[in-house]
Amino acid sequence: MSASASTLPPIESLFDPNSKSYAENPAPQCLAIAARGPLVWYAPWQAWIMTQMPDIMDCWKREYLSSDFYDWEFAPPRPTEENWNKFEKALVGHSLLADPDHHRLVRRITSPAFSRNVVDNIQRQIEPHVTRLFDDIGTPESFDYITEVAQHIPFISITAMVGVPEKYWPEMKRVTQTFTETWNPTISEERRLRAQEDSNKAIDILQVVIAERRENPQEGDFLSALLKIEAANENFNEWDIITLILALIGAGADTTLIAQQWSVYALLKSPDQVPYALESADAFSNAFSEIMRWSGNSKMGFARYAPSDMQLLGQEVKKGQMVLMMPHLKDHDPAYFSNPEKLDVRRKFEPDVLFGYGPRFCIGAALAKRQLYLTMGEMFKRFPNISLAEEPERDLEDHNAVVFKRLLLNTNIK
Repeated sequence: MSASASTLPPIESLFDPNSKSYAENPAPQCLAIAARGPLVWYAPWQAWIMTQMPDIMDCWKREYLSSDFYDWEFAPPRPTEENWNKFEKALVGHSLLADPDHHRLVRRITSPAFSRNVVDNIQRQIEPHVTRLFDDIGTPESFDYITEVAQHIPFISITAMVGVPEKYWPEMKRVTQTFTETWNPTISEERRLRAQEDSNKAIDILQVVIAERRENPQEGDFLSALLKIEAANENFNEWDIITLILALIGAGADTTLIAQQWSVYALLKSPDQVPYALESADAFSNAFSEIMRWSGNSKMGFARYAPSDMQLLGQEVKKGQMVLMMPHLKDHDPAYFSNPEKLDVRRKFEPDVLFGYGPRFCIGAALAKRQLYLTMGEMFKRFPNISLAEEPERDLEDHNAVVFKRLLLNTNIK
């Protein structure tokens, strides 16, 4: 170690995403770890942190690191096929994460299921549920947006998209709340196993719903579109459909809950931006990228695992070690964004990497943005003078992002 490196303060003293100071203003800590180099060892997580955007985009594009949870050095033993439960059959046997070639195939052949027409149809199915949420709220002086609206949206979206009958809603609601815990490396194995059991129950439901839809396909329906694709492609089967739906739950559950509260908070902190953000669905798509950049709510990033001992960005990385790609470290860097502290929903993103990049761009991105646009539009239509009732307290317990304990809003109805 060089003399200059040995005099640097420990990185743990500069970067702690679970700290109150990070929750209140993550920018200094993000800039501090990015300044340490392109690949930084972070002992509390026993992981490397990839800090620079060109390297992150190259990793996304070339996929030279593994996305397979079981390649992590601290993962439980990979289950053998004869012992797979249903969740493991999806995660191991049909994983969109573990097999890059199959992932590309699934992305290519399922693109019609994410067409604008299908997304428009899903919006029409979601819209009455969003309207009902606000009908139930009524016209109070104030309400907590998280409990009254945000916590319901992931469940509404997935059940509307797949067409899950109401009798199955309790079990499906549980999996939308716990699915991202099924492979989270920072929580206990016991907690991961409980989340996996929730997923096993959800898979049982999905198999029933798929069987019903085979008998009665529907025009412009997401699941019916996937069944048509299955019939036309021998390398795409029912388990691929199940895995894709689980992936959408994983991508949309935590993310949607986080995005809902930060979208409200950001727009109410900068009310002059509301008309621009809600001008159209396309305008909100760009606005949402800016909201998430401005919020700085990410804690971890995208987990990858070294498939072998390797030299990476000047460091010796051992097989099985985690590498966390953290594109959000740049979000308040003036070298990337002018006036980064300002929310500007018309800011241009070239490229926009909020939902990933290249082969790993999230295929459900359009749906995620559309459900947010619907909800924001309904809220500001009902309560045009709505405002924050208080500065919300950050919740330091969330494993993945900076979130609020509550988001109390004043409706200001006269």
